[in-house]
Amino acid sequence: MKAALPPETTSRLPPPGRAAFLLDLDGTLIDIAPAPDLVVVPADLPPTLRRLRALCGDALAVVTGRPLTQVDQLLGDVPYAVAGEHGTAIRPAPGAAPVWVPLPDPPALWRAEAERLAARHPGVLVESKRHGFVLHYRQAPEAGEALHAALSALVREQADAFHLLAAKMAWEVRPAGTDKGSAVEALMRAAPFAGRLPIFIGDDVTDEDGMRAAEAVGGLGLRVPDLFGDAAGVRRWLARLAGGNEVSWGG
Repeated sequence: MKAALPPETTSRLPPPGRAAFLLDLDGTLIDIAPAPDLVVVPADLPPTLRRLRALCGDALAVVTGRPLTQVDQLLGDVPYAVAGEHGTAIRPAPGAAPVWVPLPDPPALWRAEAERLAARHPGVLVESKRHGFVLHYRQAPEAGEALHAALSALVREQADAFHLLAAKMAWEVRPAGTDKGSAVEALMRAAPFAGRLPIFIGDDVTDEDGMRAAEAVGGLGLRVPDLFGDAAGVRRWLARLAGGNEVSWGG
């Protein structure tokens, strides 16, 4: 369990009236599970996020690789805004229609090959997304290298249009043109986020774009393993902040 954040980090925390929270989901707010549909939302997380959202004038968003529908199933209307599929879809406010970035779909043959790869390696799971797919190999770690080689060969056919992205025990094929950094930039252009300093928290390589985007406008990018240890550490820290007193905001 990590201790309080270092002074050089806490000294840069904006006060609640100027802060905007942009939070990854898996590995940051909730613990990683063997499969995406096996995650558990701790009972105390939604109340904590609601209190934090109220404290920050609604400027709280979840920025995740999951589709919007999955975020809704897990958190309901708790976050004010949601950016799903690495910025491919953004719902800027509760009840608002999602804004979809126009992107290409991977060839149907690629999706079929992903299914064949999963069948060839027991324990590998395919997660389909609107403009891409993920192969999870947490339950078959020995398959990681073979999956990477096969997917790399596919993406090489359209390297200008699609990327192969490394995640925790997973490989994701997704179109070029969006990432969590572009999602942060889009959210920060509109109320209630505009004019605030973003605090982006994430745990994985896919979150680094979001961290850089937050830092580029004077905010903070906080990496879970370095500062919090794990998702439970993030939840404890957010609960302290949601208490609304200056000691909590100080780390």
